[in-house]
Amino acid sequence: MCEKRHRLRFGGKATSAAQLPLRLVVCLTEFEVLLGKLHGYKSCIQKERKALLELKQYLISISEEGQSDYVLTTWTNETKSQCCRWEGVKCSRTSGRVTKIAFGDLFLKESSFFNLSFLHPFEEVQSLDLSECAFSALFDDIQGYKSLSRLRKLEILDLSSNEFNNSIFPFLNAATSLKTLFLGFNKMDGPFPVKDSLSELRNLTKLELLDLSGNGYNNSMPSSIYELYLSGNYFSGRLPLCLGSLNKLHVLDLSLNQLSGNLPSSFSRLESLEYLSLSDNNFTGLFSLNLLANLTRLKVFKLSSTSDMLLVDTETTWLPKFQPSIASLPFCGLEKIPNFLMYQKKLHLLYLSSNRISGTTPSWLLANNPELEVLQLQNNSFTVFQIPTTVHILQFLDLSANNINGVLPDDIGHVLPNLKHMNGSHNGFQGNFPSSIGEMKNISFLDLSHNNLSGELPRSLFTGCYSLQILHLSHNHLGGDVLPRQTNLTSLVVLRMDNNLFTGEIGDGLLTLVNLSVLDMSNNLLRGSVPILIPNSSDMFMLLLSNNLLEGTLPSSLLANQHLNFLDLSGNLLSGALPSYDSSMYGIKLFLHNNSFTGEIPRTLLENAEILDLRNNKLSGSIPQFVNTMDMRIFLLKGNNLTGSIPRDLFGLKNIGLLDLSNNKLSGNIPSCLYNLSFGSGEYEQVRNGASEAYGFVPSLQRELYRTTFLVDEFKIDYETYMSFEIQFAAKQRYDSYTEESEFSIGTVDFMYGLDLSSNELSGVIPSELGELSKLRAMKSVSQFLVKFYTR
Repeated sequence: MCEKRHRLRFGGKATSAAQLPLRLVVCLTEFEVLLGKLHGYKSCIQKERKALLELKQYLISISEEGQSDYVLTTWTNETKSQCCRWEGVKCSRTSGRVTKIAFGDLFLKESSFFNLSFLHPFEEVQSLDLSECAFSALFDDIQGYKSLSRLRKLEILDLSSNEFNNSIFPFLNAATSLKTLFLGFNKMDGPFPVKDSLSELRNLTKLELLDLSGNGYNNSMPSSIYELYLSGNYFSGRLPLCLGSLNKLHVLDLSLNQLSGNLPSSFSRLESLEYLSLSDNNFTGLFSLNLLANLTRLKVFKLSSTSDMLLVDTETTWLPKFQPSIASLPFCGLEKIPNFLMYQKKLHLLYLSSNRISGTTPSWLLANNPELEVLQLQNNSFTVFQIPTTVHILQFLDLSANNINGVLPDDIGHVLPNLKHMNGSHNGFQGNFPSSIGEMKNISFLDLSHNNLSGELPRSLFTGCYSLQILHLSHNHLGGDVLPRQTNLTSLVVLRMDNNLFTGEIGDGLLTLVNLSVLDMSNNLLRGSVPILIPNSSDMFMLLLSNNLLEGTLPSSLLANQHLNFLDLSGNLLSGALPSYDSSMYGIKLFLHNNSFTGEIPRTLLENAEILDLRNNKLSGSIPQFVNTMDMRIFLLKGNNLTGSIPRDLFGLKNIGLLDLSNNKLSGNIPSCLYNLSFGSGEYEQVRNGASEAYGFVPSLQRELYRTTFLVDEFKIDYETYMSFEIQFAAKQRYDSYTEESEFSIGTVDFMYGLDLSSNELSGVIPSELGELSKLRAMKSVSQFLVKFYTR
């Protein structure tokens, strides 16, 4: 790929030459040339300069139409242009010979052939980077397959992310000096072991790193290989015995394939192995790990199966001679923790999720591994949560989706003060919220939702956990006041405490939540008015306060918030007129149903909303004229006192899916041009802002745990919270509910199209054109004046 431009450093700060005064640049250039001469530096030789320009002309000839001006723009024929300074070119400071060439972004035609003969003049080249160039084949009309033998010092060749197939192997076999070969993400395929392809690399006796990941593979390999990456292919069947002959192998990645069977006996000979990944394969039956016992250097071991029939043997009596830092065994059918883990002392990450392990959580793992940072035990059957008695440095703990009962340990904050992430959701934790959690100064994510916690939240949670960014406590039995004035959660972005027993008004502590984007306190017993403090949080993206006892009017300043995208105040005691507002935030989702709002519907609500639910209020007047409402896809006005006729502008709702005007006092005919409404017949124009925008600035938890020449193994978690809403719509005399996640991935709402005009004062007949709405799942237009009923 392209080399970075030369940068100069003054006072510790990197400065590009373009930022320096011209006189200073000239002086520095003359100084650098003088310094180069003192060290024996020579500019590139004329022969290779000419060859580089010829190579450029060849690449231009196979570039896409209109892109020739963007091919290797620094490679020019100007007299003062030093080819060793050209982008993608490096030269030896002593001989001036080209040692590295990287093409970068070339905008070549798809499936271009590359003529290797253009490389012959570069006899000292050590590294060639031809990645991401859309090449599909190599050729040389003069040397043929022996072409790369001319490059006797070539050690690194990167051909990744092209369109090469197995036909290039005979060319590669001639590059006998190669040590590193990147062939990932091409179109190579064939059965495994790869007899007809990799065996053609038998002459590459110096090869240490071979990357074949991201190809289409479903035997012999150079025994000198140090790192072998074969992930993301189509390998199937048993692991081949020939892998055991690679006794110098340090890294073996066979993840994301379809391998089955067990470890071959030859694996016990891989004594140099440090990294072994067999995750995401199709292993079934009893799987023994005893062949790993003698791998004294093993630092990373990963195993998992896409089949639910894998059963890893946990009752082994062998004693491991390795001390890994990462052990990952999810989806392995484990019913207990493997015995070999009892002898580990240097674990940094242990991943045992999605198994069938029961009983008590293993506190001895923390005691035995003082450096353990990540412990993932989610989706098991643990019933008791136990922690050690001494302080531990653990940073990530996931216990979610188990069967844990009892109380959270009172001293959990004392023992685990360094936690950054704790997930204990979907269990049966009971009792009060431990006040010691306030001692977790570094915690950024805390989820204890879907438990049986009760009582009031301790003040220490609001004052001590000042690093909190996401707090989920929904679906418990928590009560008391909410957000007291003494709150220090200035980093909080997401707060979900819905479906609890909180009472009183939302406290002044809301003032301090300056970064809050999502607030969900629906389904509680909150009283008072909608907090006027909320607009002070300029990043407020979602506000959900439905099904409480809130009174008063809807503040106009709330709707004026430029970031607000999702507002649900339904099921309260709100009253008064709906405010008119001016906002550039299009696509807002407004749920204001089941209140007591009065007066007319402001036109601005219709202009900006994607979803507008005003059902079961006391609104009056006529339906406003529609302007700029292309985004509207759900419009519900059922159960109000609306009068007048159905406006013709309503026919501009090209993306509408659900339209409910029932139980009002609308009069006049049903306009025949109502069939212009799409109800799914046209292509849905998705103009949406997903909930993920609310978390765009929440940093993910990331920690590098293992690094090789080519691979960086790190633990990383991205935080996403899914909100859902429910739409009730009457179909065939019954109410159906249609749900959708607020990230607006495809949900049932996207497939439901309904129209309800019933229980109004409409006259005439139902226009036959409505029968053309082929995707309409429910249509209800019966009233005392209408005699026809259509449903599809």
